[in-house]
Amino acid sequence: MIKIWAKTIYDDKITRSYVLKLFEKYDADRFFDYLVEICTEFDIPTPAVTKTHINHYNQFNIVRFKESDFVEAIDFEVLILENASE
Repeated sequence: MIKIWAKTIYDDKITRSYVLKLFEKYDADRFFDYLVEICTEFDIPTPAVTKTHINHYNQFNIVRFKESDFVEAIDFEVLILENASE
């Protein structure tokens, strides 16, 4: 089971929070699909994803998307995805 805790941060406060739960094994090749589902839930634009983002999530169980990772304007400072699986 996959659990990814997503949160948007503005001024050091959580402005949105959501836990994506999927009953399948984590697949790094599907990371972008997981991100799209989270961004759809938040109703925010989807950031550009690089290999560095995926590697950070895979190695450290956390990844941060800053304002510079988004093409469109956003109303938060950072989007954080954190592995919340057991």
